[in-house]
Amino acid sequence: MNRVKLQLLCTSFVALTACGGGSANSAPAPAPAAAAPAPVVPAMPVGGVPTGWKLVWADEFNVNGLPDASKWGFDTSRNKDGWYNNELQYYSRDRVENSRIFDGKLIIQARKERLTAAADYGGQPYTSARLLTQGKAAWKYGFFEIRAKLPCGLGTWPAIWMLGTSGADWPLVGEIDIMEHVGKKQGEVLGTVHTAAYNHTINTQKGAATMVPDACDAFHNYQLRWEADQIVVGVDNKYFFQFANPKDGDVKKWPFDVPQYLILNVALGGDLGGPVNDAIFPVQMEVDYVRIYQP
Repeated sequence: MNRVKLQLLCTSFVALTACGGGSANSAPAPAPAAAAPAPVVPAMPVGGVPTGWKLVWADEFNVNGLPDASKWGFDTSRNKDGWYNNELQYYSRDRVENSRIFDGKLIIQARKERLTAAADYGGQPYTSARLLTQGKAAWKYGFFEIRAKLPCGLGTWPAIWMLGTSGADWPLVGEIDIMEHVGKKQGEVLGTVHTAAYNHTINTQKGAATMVPDACDAFHNYQLRWEADQIVVGVDNKYFFQFANPKDGDVKKWPFDVPQYLILNVALGGDLGGPVNDAIFPVQMEVDYVRIYQP
């Protein structure tokens, strides 16, 4: 066979080895693998309590005094060693100066004071409270609505958020931030999720912000709709952040298939809160109610 015909035959076959070498029985090259289809992002749902969902847990804060111990505990675990994110508060337990129910509202108040006599005092110049339902109630999926008025002033960092019950360390455990607000950006409300793959320590967190100009002067409904295929966060029946389940089985991306418990707190200073203006104290977050619905 002449060289021209051989070259034409070479260009008409796709062989595993170059033409002119290798076995005549060489297998054809495998076809390129098809790209995995992109996950389908669910449509953003309509705001408000989903139709047909029922109230499964609530606290209307109608009895004056300390928070209902059957529903709320206090997290004081890091007082001695110092709180995460370089925060500056001491979280008290069963102390009406920092957490109390009055006139139909839960009040979480931050104060400029040093509780030097406390056995777990860690040198903090401020006091506050961090309430949580851990060990008392947790939920897998649902519509969560917390009606609250936020504190303002430089250095304040109120939050309404959730953590998983899997027993894993953070961030693998999964965190859902329904509302965060810092005084240095008054009126900007944040909704965020943190996972092992997406979190602020590696600058990959997933979140969004919306403006609520009178967040410190009026009550607003801070809301989470959490389902098997998505998490959406909003204010006053308008969602502004959506995080879709990638559905690839990677718990580092989606750890949100186990129950989570609710946390309410007012932090001070720290990496997000920034410098604190001591002239603002006392400041407080007021919570009118917490309501949780499920299908």
